[in-house]
Amino acid sequence: MASSAVKFGALVTLLELNPSSQFFEEGASLRVTGKLQEYSVETAIAIIADGSAVLKIDSQHLRDLSFRVGSIYQFIGELHIQPDNEAILRARVGRNVDGLDLNLYNQSLQLLRQFQAEHVNDTST
Repeated sequence: MASSAVKFGALVTLLELNPSSQFFEEGASLRVTGKLQEYSVETAIAIIADGSAVLKIDSQHLRDLSFRVGSIYQFIGELHIQPDNEAILRARVGRNVDGLDLNLYNQSLQLLRQFQAEHVNDTST
């Protein structure tokens, strides 16, 4: 019997989400954060950015979320890769996280990964 459990969204920065990344995989469940650059009501496509990295978000399944260009949003969903290697995240969860310092968030994510890597090494020896 196949499992229908929803996978957790792996924490990923937009800069890490490129074709050579381990996270750049069809159907990968990801959590991404970025500043809203554009939003189209007609297509329900949002574009978020963090520094020079951008990602399209398909927000058609989100309800009760109002979009404001310039605000910071966090999305959890599944990654879909187009034939031209362009990625789009089909969001199942979205929230406004205005007030979040993206630089500090990215630094804390790196520290978390460092801690986890050290902890895994400690428990395997």
